[in-house]
Amino acid sequence: MMNTTQNRIERIKNNGYELDFGIVFNHAFENYKKIALYGGLVIFVFFFLLSIVAFGVIIAIFGSAATLEFLKPENLRPEVLSLSTLIIISAVSVLIGSSLSPFTAGLIKMAYCAERDEEFHVSTMFEFFKAPYFKELFIATLLVSIVSSILSVIIDFAQIPILGFVNTLTVSLFTILMIPLIIFGKLKDVEAIQTSLMIVSKQPLILLGLIVVGTFAIMVGLIGCCIGIFFTFPFIYSLYYVIYSEIIGFETEIDQEATL
Repeated sequence: MMNTTQNRIERIKNNGYELDFGIVFNHAFENYKKIALYGGLVIFVFFFLLSIVAFGVIIAIFGSAATLEFLKPENLRPEVLSLSTLIIISAVSVLIGSSLSPFTAGLIKMAYCAERDEEFHVSTMFEFFKAPYFKELFIATLLVSIVSSILSVIIDFAQIPILGFVNTLTVSLFTILMIPLIIFGKLKDVEAIQTSLMIVSKQPLILLGLIVVGTFAIMVGLIGCCIGIFFTFPFIYSLYYVIYSEIIGFETEIDQEATL
């Protein structure tokens, strides 16, 4: 017998669902206010330390002179990079991004805890770097990133910048529920991707609008002060959580609806 989450997904597949832009956005903003400061600090410290480690490893492997020369803006333009270099950069980016997907999951879980006024700590951000979640998150993100990276390389050589933006936006849109489906819905990697594609396809315009507005909200952090983006960035994780909550819901909520 299917559990209640799977039943809800099956109903969405057959009947679709209703989603109100204003309700979702306001809900996400109220949730964001609870995690903005703590989430921003965690993101800032984590990526600051990660950048130092990554830069140190690169210098240790290639040397400081070669690293600084490669990082010059004129040397990083796609048109001056060889195909092999682009493939290596893309492969490294995919592996790093896939390895860090449990951190994203932790931030979404933080939004979940804030909604219920439950305590959350730094350990919450790293809760999914363990079995069985890490494997599912890593593989799902890896598969999506490989497809996106292949398309990006093709677009870079075609030199049509707008297509790169469309590619990024499309991938972000149709996989918006992938991570929540794994950590909350307990779905497997490929199943989570397929389910996210199916759900988003039912209401793509509203979800696209939420992503676009959410992205602009995050960019406010760059307008005021560059470091401010770390404190506006948690909004996107509140948005991911709320979208999942409004569309799928959680076991206790679904069970209560079933008894009415």
